[in-house]
Amino acid sequence: MGITKKVTVLAVGLGLVTLSACGSSGGDDGGAGGEGSKTVTLVSHNSWAVSEDVVAAFEKQSGYKLKVLEDGDAGQAVNKAILTKDNPQGDVFFGVDNTLLSRALDNGLFQSYEAKGSDLILPEYRVDEDKHRVTPVDTGDVCVNYDKAWFEKKKLTPPKTFDDLAEPAYKDLLVVENAATSSPGLGFLLGTAAEYGDKGWEDYWGKLKDNGVKVVDGWEQAYNEEFSGSAGGRKAKADRPLVVSYASSPPAEVIYADPRPDTAPTGVVEGTCFRQVEYAGLLSNARNPEGGKALLDFMAGKTFQEDMPLNMFVYPVREGTQVPEEFVRFGPRAKEPRTMDPAKIAENRDQWVKSWTSLVLK
Repeated sequence: MGITKKVTVLAVGLGLVTLSACGSSGGDDGGAGGEGSKTVTLVSHNSWAVSEDVVAAFEKQSGYKLKVLEDGDAGQAVNKAILTKDNPQGDVFFGVDNTLLSRALDNGLFQSYEAKGSDLILPEYRVDEDKHRVTPVDTGDVCVNYDKAWFEKKKLTPPKTFDDLAEPAYKDLLVVENAATSSPGLGFLLGTAAEYGDKGWEDYWGKLKDNGVKVVDGWEQAYNEEFSGSAGGRKAKADRPLVVSYASSPPAEVIYADPRPDTAPTGVVEGTCFRQVEYAGLLSNARNPEGGKALLDFMAGKTFQEDMPLNMFVYPVREGTQVPEEFVRFGPRAKEPRTMDPAKIAENRDQWVKSWTSLVLK
């Protein structure tokens, strides 16, 4: 998923530097890994973020040092993990979501392991229960966000539905991510397919194209550079007041702003939301499978699950997990998000992305 504490802190101008693409928490025993290694390596997309004390808790509890390799947007990270599966970069991969899960499973990316605590994961998020190749970790909603101040200044009512986005009143206002390379971009495409059906979504995207939709490669560019409602966008004088992001983006604009506003400067178009679930799994050729298993156990546990909302801006999937009040207040979950059966996603995704690319980008 896209928004994280580290990205947001940078975006709101606090002068902090994000983690490097290849970062390590704690010490390192050389990084090569292996059965006897005391380092466990997590491969993730760039939205990985976790509190230092939570990392310390894992390292103390498990006896392993945690090394994290961040590998771009979720779509890019999954594709690279598949290409390197015979000689993987790490032991656990985190960040494959329900839009890309079948690709990972069909390509043999993960080996079976049922994480301790899996029985406490809410049933609606469980998948692959016969083989346990992935562990559900978090959930969130991909939704269009809008810039409240822009719409107030223009005395224009923000859109409420997918249909509204294609209306002339919203011409040249929307920026979206490339469905072929970006996780939220793909989630938004699947949301339109869920809304308009197997054929109708193409007609809808034709209307969006005619209405001036702008497509960029990934979430960070769309949200922090093109969207006028984000801290980064305001600084860059961005001119698009509508962006595909997350239902949890508004609380990030509040919680990590300095000074903190009383209300979020951005809102969510609830009629455009698509429910996303992220998973982690033990890589098939992990050099340190025991360390990987310990990490998956920890990620399914209460300590990690309660740390996620204010770091990765996602909701936990474990029963009984406490979610901070301010996160819920500024980023309530969509009441009726679009969803799609994983089997249907697997059957249609690649052809839909191919058709979308021909229709929208050419």
